[in-house]
Amino acid sequence: MAAFFRWLRRNLVVIAGLFTLAYLLLPNVIVTVFSFNKPKGRFNYSWQEFSLDAWKDPCGVADMCGSLSLSLQIATWATIGATVLGTMIAFALVRYRFRARGAVNSLIFLPMAMPEVVMAASLLTLFLNMGAQLGFWTVLIAHIMFCLSFVVTAVKARVMSMDPRLEQAAQDLYAGPVQTFLRVTLPIAAPGIAAGALLAFALSFDDFIITNFNAGSTVTFPMFVWGSAQRGTPVQINVIGTAMFLVAVLLVVAGMLIGRRRGKQSQ
Repeated sequence: MAAFFRWLRRNLVVIAGLFTLAYLLLPNVIVTVFSFNKPKGRFNYSWQEFSLDAWKDPCGVADMCGSLSLSLQIATWATIGATVLGTMIAFALVRYRFRARGAVNSLIFLPMAMPEVVMAASLLTLFLNMGAQLGFWTVLIAHIMFCLSFVVTAVKARVMSMDPRLEQAAQDLYAGPVQTFLRVTLPIAAPGIAAGALLAFALSFDDFIITNFNAGSTVTFPMFVWGSAQRGTPVQINVIGTAMFLVAVLLVVAGMLIGRRRGKQSQ
């Protein structure tokens, strides 16, 4: 018994981490399991029968794949816009001194600290006062503004850890500003930029509150899921959720493998 308690004390952190990970992944496991269910009624809440029908026809529900395609488009363009703007803002805040720099630094964190419903209502008021028609473009602008702070935070943390002597060494070797940025600065900052881009894509694709306020008649995938839950939950929703989860896992695993391979090559 004493040996067991010693082993438990040595591995307590690992065990707690595994239980936490299992708790976080439990909803994904349930979604995956019920993607193979064949419910007898409209609601896919209780297990009835194993079936591959939903996987064979993931677009069997009307307008679902259309809303999914729209969400992917908005998330892609919002990621590009937020990543480009956020990267430039992060470099400006770290590398340059200008008036109101402290105020800008503080304002960047407001969208992350502010409740989404407040930001959604504020953006809706802005669009209505401007006379803008609610739809694809208002949702895209709202998502870029919402994701911008997260990209700035991720890239800024990476830029602050960069050694400026590496860029100075490149300039000493007669590299121009563009060449120094492309061959030295950008590769070093790339992990932070990639992290900010992935975070922006996930936040944009998953967003419901801001989208619901500013979408008008546009229906994204989260709004489709919310609407269908009032009438019944198609199994195809679980299929799409499982597919997105598997893609995210594959991207993380691929990134880890590439990082390990580069680490071995550098050694």
